[in-house]
Amino acid sequence: MRLELTWPNKDKFLLNPKDDTGKPVWVERDHPAAAEVRLTDFTDSVGEVNDADPHADNLLFTGDSLDFLRVLVEVPEYAREYRGKVKLVYIDPPFNTGQTFAHYDDWMEHSTWLSFMRERLLLIKELLAPDGSVWVHLDDAEQHRMRLLMDEIFGPRNFVATFVWERTDIPAMQASVTMSQDYLHVYRGGEAFAPNGFVTEEVADHYNKVDADGRAYCLRTLRMTGPGSARADRPTMWFSIPAPDGTEVWPIRSDGTEGRWRWGPDRVGRDENTLEWVERDGQWEPYRRIYAGTSTRPPATLLKYTDVGSNRIAKLEIRKLFPGVNPFATPKPESLMERVLHIGSGPGDIVLDCFGGSGTTAAVAHKMGRRWLTSEILPATVAEFTRPRLEKVVAGSDTGGISKAIGWAGGGGFRAVTLAESMYEVTPYGVMLADWATNGRFARAVAGQLGFDWEPDGLFSGARGRMRLAVFDGTIGAEEVRHVVAALADKERATIVAQAVLPGAEETLAELSKGSRIRKAPRDLLTAGAQRSRRRLEAAERAVQVKMEEVPA
Repeated sequence: MRLELTWPNKDKFLLNPKDDTGKPVWVERDHPAAAEVRLTDFTDSVGEVNDADPHADNLLFTGDSLDFLRVLVEVPEYAREYRGKVKLVYIDPPFNTGQTFAHYDDWMEHSTWLSFMRERLLLIKELLAPDGSVWVHLDDAEQHRMRLLMDEIFGPRNFVATFVWERTDIPAMQASVTMSQDYLHVYRGGEAFAPNGFVTEEVADHYNKVDADGRAYCLRTLRMTGPGSARADRPTMWFSIPAPDGTEVWPIRSDGTEGRWRWGPDRVGRDENTLEWVERDGQWEPYRRIYAGTSTRPPATLLKYTDVGSNRIAKLEIRKLFPGVNPFATPKPESLMERVLHIGSGPGDIVLDCFGGSGTTAAVAHKMGRRWLTSEILPATVAEFTRPRLEKVVAGSDTGGISKAIGWAGGGGFRAVTLAESMYEVTPYGVMLADWATNGRFARAVAGQLGFDWEPDGLFSGARGRMRLAVFDGTIGAEEVRHVVAALADKERATIVAQAVLPGAEETLAELSKGSRIRKAPRDLLTAGAQRSRRRLEAAERAVQVKMEEVPA
């Protein structure tokens, strides 16, 4: 039996969530937009950046979230850095609440929204590290459907928890019901995921002893007495401990049977700083010291506004950064993002947010010493809000949010990246290449589309193992084929891409270089992209085929 969430047009590609008439535009999976990998351009940088490899910097993309994710997954220069290596993905996607804002559009029907999110989550899954996690932040409108969708993509066994953020600190007096909470569904990349806890800082009353160094501690008996405390339950916990008078103390239970210690020999140790003896009625009893502040508590799923801030606090943070402007209806406070990043990542880890908005995720990640990647679809939002905010973080002039609490004074840097327009144009005569797709830019776009490293070298534009890429933005015939083959090194093969192929070219290549091939643009480029898209969808379909007994109750 298989579990699956279905909706209209799930088998199609969502080209546009809302056209000029307000309706979604669906196309078949072989449409060029369904699998195109866009060309990227580094425009400039801010602060200190990595001169050796710009792909390994903090990156601010301008472009659609789907195109951004495809580039990270498919283009070799990016894929080496990020595919299977992203520690934490936080996304605050369109909530589908029926509201439209100048800088944020979240109007979609349920089926449109599900298709929109599914395409992006499939790519996020490929980017996520085995010990990573993805956090999807939503309100009531779609959170229940999102759980089902994430079960389908990540697998129900990889569900970690649903965190609830108390976003409201003032009741909505004009509403019939105050909607006080948002939801953050968390799924892991694999079994290696381990959330970070919080060190207990308060000294509770039971820490009623003080050692020679003035540290508070309490005692915990080593002798187990409850269920599962017999030697047979944990044989490795059956051993003797020498008492202060030299006698051997064994974990004998009160009924005289063989018991066990709470910890093994490696943890009990023989150090008086960890083991303490108490004499009662002439009998020595071993205890282990537990020091205040050395234990951690697991993260709680209730995120109170008194701890992590509210939506109102987040708006005040934005107003401090951009006085007199309030373009974002539901910004997130930096303290909330600090909590999320603490639980799911550590210093130096990679954090990704493909719905950048005002840049809260990237700003907090930067202050907390994480590497970050973010994208925002609207150039105006990037220019007016996202980039200026991150520039202030780098300069140390952003004194709001968590800056004071963590002592942020500036540093680091980032690169700005733009995603190009589509290489394809759909016309009444078929799919054509765009006017800009010529010379080096066409060759770079083809390299990304076919998964070649961009390595311009004479006739060649890229490499993938022993396969070289040669791109012609015009016609190729037998003579051009001979030039390409002559330039190949021993055991190398070529993939030749041209906009037109003359008779005899393919036969000549087959004769001179077995294993080499010719692809006609854009027809064969679309086919290659469609094949990758189908493989990704087929993998998702296989993940759906979950037996009922494998699903946790």
